[in-house]
Amino acid sequence: MQTIKLGSNGLTVTALGVGTWAWGDTLFWAYGKDFGAKDVEGAFQASVDAGVTFFDTAEVYGLGESERLIGKFSKQTSQPIQIATKYFPLPWRWSRASIVDALTSSLERLQTSQISLYQIHWPLEFILKTKDFMEVLADEVKKGRIQAVGVSNYSAEQMTLAHQYLSEKGISLAVNQVPYSLLNKQIEQNGVLAKSQQLGVTILAYSPLAQGLLTGKYTPETLKNLQGARRLDARFSPQGLQKLESLFSTLKDLSENYDKTPAQISLNWLISQGNVIPIPGAKNANQATQNAGALGWSLTQEEVELLRQKSN
Repeated sequence: MQTIKLGSNGLTVTALGVGTWAWGDTLFWAYGKDFGAKDVEGAFQASVDAGVTFFDTAEVYGLGESERLIGKFSKQTSQPIQIATKYFPLPWRWSRASIVDALTSSLERLQTSQISLYQIHWPLEFILKTKDFMEVLADEVKKGRIQAVGVSNYSAEQMTLAHQYLSEKGISLAVNQVPYSLLNKQIEQNGVLAKSQQLGVTILAYSPLAQGLLTGKYTPETLKNLQGARRLDARFSPQGLQKLESLFSTLKDLSENYDKTPAQISLNWLISQGNVIPIPGAKNANQATQNAGALGWSLTQEEVELLRQKSN
């Protein structure tokens, strides 16, 4: 199985993860309508069967339901599972003890005493400072409850500060989880990608398929059946799809050349950037199996650059 290290601390995970925001989330992702617990259990098992054993969740996904589902599924498999979750510094959780308590609750929902990666979901510094976050999590590494520390949605400057404070405790910042895809390359322009490479911080790329736009399954005819957050995204419109036609055409050509799907091409493009782990969502077994097909092969450098040009 293709693997990658998280940051420079030596923790190794599969080169593709599984994002589980939709698992248990009824607000954004129509959980319980279009798909349910049996479907996501199938996604979990199909991922593990394909060798993809790194799952990213958060305490706010489904208000804890995503963690509970992963905890349940993990107990039903003999395969070692690596789990990443996140703390969201909501306004009333304003003490260092809040972070410790939140981690305890996540571990209980996940039915484990240790997780691979714990991340600060957003840098809401008006609540707690980066130094507070990092010092608490450094202590948790030393206690053995987490193996690695990460951040999410941090700017280059904020990531540098987090790296600095952890380094003072003898610990490396492992990841920055940010949106990154062929249709969202903001981290290439705002300094996050360059700084992460300089610091040795791995990028966890969420929304790597742009909420499904890069799968090729959306057409003007299917748009009327949209559910959840996609109904708010202007790209999911006849005009939005038309603007992306050149990229979609290139993805289709490459798909035929490699006998892969557009989604697999898009995920492989991210993996080809180096030190980037895509964490696509999967609501069922078929989607999970399809995602895993992005591993074990590589686009050429010329094809990587062609896709970059077509997506600009």
